[in-house]
Amino acid sequence: MSFSPRPRASYHHGNLREAMIQAALDLIATAGPNGFTLAEVARAVGVSGAAPYRHFKDRNALVAEIARQGFDKFAEELFSAWDDGRPSPVASIEAVARAYLGFARREPAFYAVMFEPGFPLEDDATLLASSERAFGVLRLAADAATRAMPARGRPPALMVALHIWSMAHGIASLFIEGPSGSHRKLPMSPEDLLEAGLLIYLQSVGATPHTP
Repeated sequence: MSFSPRPRASYHHGNLREAMIQAALDLIATAGPNGFTLAEVARAVGVSGAAPYRHFKDRNALVAEIARQGFDKFAEELFSAWDDGRPSPVASIEAVARAYLGFARREPAFYAVMFEPGFPLEDDATLLASSERAFGVLRLAADAATRAMPARGRPPALMVALHIWSMAHGIASLFIEGPSGSHRKLPMSPEDLLEAGLLIYLQSVGATPHTP
């Protein structure tokens, strides 16, 4: 995977906020989530250094808004992949994990700032709520998958959700190419690695593709 620069943002009357968000995403794509300043965003948009403060009190506020938008998009894609547990809980949890990886592949700049904003998510209540909605889809999928397992030896749904999250996030992080242009070369595609890892993990906790 690689960070793909988006079209350069341009400012037109009435859309400074949106233009700043786009300019920040462009900068994140080339310099990483912590590699830009509000002054650079202002220059990229073609406005004065004071103009960004009309919409964002500081750089963290801009980063938080970008991360919030990313988590909202992320949650929508995960929920769509979940598809109310169809055709089966296990198949759906696999679809959610693939959607996780797919989002990281298509939206690397959003993904980077979502997980590396440079400050605790708890510092922004709205951002924290958006991140929890996204994780909530993983929890929903894990709840359904574990309910379909025999009660004896059934793993906690939260544990399963955390394990699936860790696996998908770890694989995405291994394959995303950052601004430095370097990442670990692996002999498997991210999709193949995810599929194999999910198969081994789900079977180990008693969930199989044949679970009703």
